[in-house]
Amino acid sequence: MFELKKILSSLAMPLPALLIIGFIGLGMVMFSRHHRFGCLFLFLSLGGIFLASFQPISTRLLMPLEREHKAFLPVADAIDYVMVLGNGHIVDPEIPPTSELSRTALMRLTEGIRIQRMYPGAKLILSGYAGGSEFSHARMMARVALALGVAKPDIILLETAVDTWEEARQAAAFVNNKNLVLVTSASHMKRALMEFHSAGLNPIPAPTNFLAHSQIHQPWIKYTPSSSYLEQTELYWHEQLGIWWSHLRDYLMSGGQAPEQEPLAMETES
Repeated sequence: MFELKKILSSLAMPLPALLIIGFIGLGMVMFSRHHRFGCLFLFLSLGGIFLASFQPISTRLLMPLEREHKAFLPVADAIDYVMVLGNGHIVDPEIPPTSELSRTALMRLTEGIRIQRMYPGAKLILSGYAGGSEFSHARMMARVALALGVAKPDIILLETAVDTWEEARQAAAFVNNKNLVLVTSASHMKRALMEFHSAGLNPIPAPTNFLAHSQIHQPWIKYTPSSSYLEQTELYWHEQLGIWWSHLRDYLMSGGQAPEQEPLAMETES
């Protein structure tokens, strides 16, 4: 089920979906008499790729999702755990450990270490499965954390969680009512909090890896289609699919009855 979900969600991303539409249109132009429909499909494909990689559109889509939760500020209460959600890695002994982590994973881990150092005695929870590689993602992040000065006894690994739903439930098994800071990408924070609330946890959000910015004044940067803006559109769509899937999964697991919403705690001010 997990692999099928990943395959379907990958094909539903803007770039693969629009390329499929484009190839269908090309096939209709080359191998059928429906040239007008083929041209229409090609226009939809090229136009969709242009719009998805256009900064005014990608930023308008992603920024409200990213800015729903503000960056973490120190709180007066003691923090017991800082949990960093996994993202991706490779295993290559010829490159430094920091390069083995994906850009997103490195950004999340750096923010987690920054917060963990504010609270002596806090444990750093690192999560993520192997994903077909030799080492789990949690262990790869731990290597970098150790290299950056985090003490080994302060690191807890969750090496079998394959998605946010499992990460939340594995964390709930030992966090209980203790104070937890949750670190993940700003675009992923809304969905992550949904899963943690449904698992009975009420973490303090610590979003990082903000990508959408409106303060871009150079027109050659703002109005030129770019793969970085396409990435923003894909992140937005990925999170929307994830939220819809979470609602559908909870609906099916509850036997067709809408699950009760967990109460959200007020944000803690510094």
